[in-house]
Amino acid sequence: MMKAFWDERYSGKDFVYGENPNEYLKAKLTELRKGKILLPAEGEGRNAVFAAKSGWMVSAFDQSTTGKKKAERLAQKNEVAIDYTISDLEDIRYPENSFDVLALVYAHFHSEKRTAYHQKLSTYLRKGGTLILEAFGKRHMENQKINPNAGGPRDVAMLYRLEELMSDFEGFEFLEAIETKTELNEGKHHLGEADVVRIFAIKK
Repeated sequence: MMKAFWDERYSGKDFVYGENPNEYLKAKLTELRKGKILLPAEGEGRNAVFAAKSGWMVSAFDQSTTGKKKAERLAQKNEVAIDYTISDLEDIRYPENSFDVLALVYAHFHSEKRTAYHQKLSTYLRKGGTLILEAFGKRHMENQKINPNAGGPRDVAMLYRLEELMSDFEGFEFLEAIETKTELNEGKHHLGEADVVRIFAIKK
C-alpha cells in the first residue's frame, strides 16, 4: 500500500522534495571524515546525490521503483554514482558494522515498528560511526492544520518524540538531541514552518 503511495507521489517530472539536500544533513556531513553512508527511505535521491558529490560512498534504499529511477536520473545529471536498492525495511540486508554514517532524513515509521527498525538499522553502523537524523515531531500536527504543504505523516503514530528516539538508539552518545522549529523549503511537500527532532550521535 505504501509502495503504491510513493510510486504515485514520485511519478511526476518534478522532484517533489527538490533536488537540494536537507540542510541539517548537509551541515553535519561537512563535519565528518568521508566514508560509507547509508540512506534509508531515500526517495528521489537528493541526499544521496549530495553525499556522493561530496565524496562519500553512498548506499541507499527505498520501496519506490519510481523513486529509484528519479534518483538515478539525478545522479547521472550530477555525474556521480550511488548504490540504490529497491526494498522495504523488513527485507533490507547489509553487513553489520559496515557504514560510517547512518542518515535518517524524514524516514518515518509507525510506532509499532519504529523501535525494531531503528535498532536494525543501527546494527549496520560501525562502532564510532555517526547517526544523523531529522524528522517531524509530534507538535508538527499544528503546522499541518494551518499549512497543507507543511509535509509529514498525517498519522500521529508516525510522528516522533525525542525521548522515544533516544531510547531507540540506546548505546549512542548524543552530541545533539533537540526538538526545534525550522523553516523548510524542500520542494512542494516540505514547505513552511515545521516542528522537527534532530539527532547527531555516535555509536558506542
